[in-house]
Amino acid sequence: MTVTRAVPFFDASRIPDDLAPIAVRPSPMLPGDWRSMRPVVARDKCVKCAVCWLYCPVQCIVERAAWFDVNYATCKGCGICAQECPQRAISMVPEGA
Repeated sequence: MTVTRAVPFFDASRIPDDLAPIAVRPSPMLPGDWRSMRPVVARDKCVKCAVCWLYCPVQCIVERAAWFDVNYATCKGCGICAQECPQRAISMVPEGA
């Protein structure tokens, strides 16, 4: 069994001293941290057709046993899934509601 270890994004020793800090430090923010609207799946309406999964540009739609759901850690809130759902099983609601 081989064990893999994490490797840094880049070799920090080779970074020039005159770069802006934003260019050399990875952001701790996730895509979902700036979302204003989030998709909510109505489980009773979802027929598991996978149209939302096909159209999602970041592939945050995840398969459950009887419906598709959303991984909010990676969802950007674009609303494409709700727009493309033929069953209108996905609605966009304000974040925090």
